[in-house]
Amino acid sequence: MIRLNLPSFDIKTRVVDGRGQVLDPLRRRWVALTPEEWVRQHFIHWLTSSLGYPQALLANEVQLNIGMKKLRADSVLYDRELHPKMIIEYKAPSIPITQKVFNQIMAYNLQLHAPYLVVSNGIKHYCCKLDNVGKKYLFLSTMPCYEEI
Repeated sequence: MIRLNLPSFDIKTRVVDGRGQVLDPLRRRWVALTPEEWVRQHFIHWLTSSLGYPQALLANEVQLNIGMKKLRADSVLYDRELHPKMIIEYKAPSIPITQKVFNQIMAYNLQLHAPYLVVSNGIKHYCCKLDNVGKKYLFLSTMPCYEEI
């Protein structure tokens, strides 16, 4: 897999029937090792090991019902009352972060109402905070530590 703009760690992988798998500690199971999953696992590890995000408040592949569509948010951080605090959308490193990606995560937020949105392809990461007064998103220069949100 490609080197990311995230700290490396001892990621647990295996090959079953010729296909790579990675152990997802949030879902507590082995999942297909795709480029997007590679980014997800590195990003989650960075959040929990370097930025102090509690693993118990993070969930991967959160199902959403938007109209008649069933969608999945890549990762959601909850507060201690289990209200969504942050939605995180991952893309493979080869996929550029475009307005279409932000539109996707904003659609998820119509249901979740999280004050923070994050998108990452493992190379570039963007974090936005909802400005309730101006009703717009403000881009942050760095990813905040858990205590800052």
